Amino acid sequence: MMKIKLYADENFPKSVVKELKKLDYDVLTAHEAGQANQQISDIQVIAYAIRQERAVLTQNRNDFIRLHKTVEKHTGIIVCREVHKHPLQLAQRIHLQLLAQVPLNNKLIRVNKLQ
Repeated sequence: MMKIKLYADENFPKSVVKELKKLDYDVLTAHEAGQANQQISDIQVIAYAIRQERAVLTQNRNDFIRLHKTVEKHTGIIVCREVHKHPLQLAQRIHLQLLAQVPLNNKLIRVNKLQ
């Protein structure tokens, strides 16, 4: 299977990124890409992810759900509820959702908080 490429926006928890990398995902963070702390707009985040051929990983649910509806073509958007206490469980939930949704192009994937 082709390795899934993700782009974690600057507010996405590093602890979850670490767990996703252990699950063999190619995750580029905004910090690693030199895109952090620059007040980059959400539309610029999506544009960067598209250029890098990566799906966006974010906790900014409302804005990115809206962008999913307005951006004609994108490389995928994964929106998660804020869960800092359980990074491994969140990474596993993301993993299960991604396996069921590949390819990710133009898809919005919602990963809800743990019950």
